[in-house]
Amino acid sequence: MATPQEPTSRTFPSIQVAVIVPCRNEAASIANVVQDFSAALPDATVFVYDNNSDDDTTTVAREAGAVVRSESLPGKGNVVRRMFADIDADVYVLVDGDDTYDAASAGKLVERLETDILDMVTGVRVPVDDDSYRPGHKFGNFFLTGIVALVFGSRSSDLLSGYRVFSRRFVKSFPGLTSGFEIETEFTVHALELRMPIGEIETPYRSRPTGSESNLRTMQDGLRILRTIILLAKNERPLHFFGAGFVALAALAVILAWPLFTTFLDTGLVPRFPTALLSTGLMLLAFLSLASGIILDTVTRGRQEMKRLHYLSIARHRRGERG
Repeated sequence: MATPQEPTSRTFPSIQVAVIVPCRNEAASIANVVQDFSAALPDATVFVYDNNSDDDTTTVAREAGAVVRSESLPGKGNVVRRMFADIDADVYVLVDGDDTYDAASAGKLVERLETDILDMVTGVRVPVDDDSYRPGHKFGNFFLTGIVALVFGSRSSDLLSGYRVFSRRFVKSFPGLTSGFEIETEFTVHALELRMPIGEIETPYRSRPTGSESNLRTMQDGLRILRTIILLAKNERPLHFFGAGFVALAALAVILAWPLFTTFLDTGLVPRFPTALLSTGLMLLAFLSLASGIILDTVTRGRQEMKRLHYLSIARHRRGERG
């Protein structure tokens, strides 16, 4: 387990840093988040985007010194997309408003991003206590991270971390198509697909403060994240996705047809004609799936080239200097 760090302050006078905080009903914790990140990054501007809170989140955040704005479309993904569109900075520090992430690590994350010229640095969660990272959440993160690693590559060890630092060219090239907690998965896949330079730093992760309730619905949001991974695999790895369909359908067709084939060799008869038709149809579908994968793979490669060129066209810093 990690131990909490002493408050530290890190300045970056040559770049504009924006701390962006999506939140909903975080009145119990948002003041600490704003104050701690303001202290850790005194040159940064802290933006709090409220997502239809029915408590005093906006009032508390404003009194703590944050720039407060709102997004009415429900879901973290919608809020993040709005923040990325509205705010123009050189470096973006994304953190949840539940006061579970360590503000003292922010300077290290930003420094790593700038020193190594990266586009995303993820704060890998290391629990401070037994209650901060529940076994169910830990297993779900491990399972989903493993699936993404299998499909897209193993360059991320904490898929669902909400503590990340981004470069300007990451933010301004990010499509942001998801609406909820699937957004973290989309961050990772976007970086992996464009082969961006990324990194990780371990950071302490603590329990929510008393009176604060999570907006995460473990099973429902977990299934939505899994669905997102499947859809991203279809869109970004169509040959693999439809190739798997080809293998499954062709194997089923062969299994059904093999007894018919052996019977035909022995007797010259096809005793189960409907099964023969089913097997033939499955094999046709298998080759249709394979053909779809090949065609879509060509289209996807062209789309990835355009996304990569757009990403490269964006200056790393607003002043136009490139790292």
